[in-house]
Amino acid sequence: MTEAQSEAIPARPVLNRVMLKISGEALMGDQGFGLHPPTVERIAREVQSVQQMGVEVCMVIGGGNIFRGLQGSAQGMERTTADYMGMLATVMNALAMQGALEALGLHTRVISAIPMDQVCEPYIRRRAVRHLEKKRIVIFAAGTGNPYFTTDTAATLRASEMACEAIFKGTKVDGVYDKDPMKHADAKRYEQISYDEVLSKHLKVMDASAIALARENGLPIIVFSLDTPGGFRGILAGEGTYTRVSD
Repeated sequence: MTEAQSEAIPARPVLNRVMLKISGEALMGDQGFGLHPPTVERIAREVQSVQQMGVEVCMVIGGGNIFRGLQGSAQGMERTTADYMGMLATVMNALAMQGALEALGLHTRVISAIPMDQVCEPYIRRRAVRHLEKKRIVIFAAGTGNPYFTTDTAATLRASEMACEAIFKGTKVDGVYDKDPMKHADAKRYEQISYDEVLSKHLKVMDASAIALARENGLPIIVFSLDTPGGFRGILAGEGTYTRVSD
């Protein structure tokens, strides 16, 4: 086998089924609002590279690039209405990501917690599992379908239901730090940290409900930089820089 041929063969993944959680803001690129198609395509290619390793991938995408329920509530909007608007924003992002993935030739399903049969499938756990077994990328939209729950909690819930082996939280930095590395040059990155430490130190990994649910189900959270080319694939090949949140 030549060196070029060996490089073409994906490294054996360390996990078989994972949840990728990204914020809606990750789809904005350098814009201040909405969707940036080149950024959506770049993330789709990251997902493609992981699926080509044989890993089953499901996703949850936030809606903050379009509408955030908490911000709407803070501005005087009724909280439940604001949260439902935020859920609809996640459906828009899921459809955008589906389009980018399918443009690469990948089979994708958007599954919504709020029924809207003309644009996506309703959430049925066994059907979603079957999609993953058929190597389709599944994007869960509309959060949990309930107000007062974030997409972090939705990602942890769906990952548990799908029997994922880990949640990959894509961010702008390469892990969890003791303070904001964008503002403090002496910020320390954790290689590994426990769920309890994340909660007690009020580290902004995921919201407290999501962390508690992950702890209860023994679901590790891998925090990594979504801006690092090949970072998602590299971690699954046993390489890369990240922080692992677990017991």
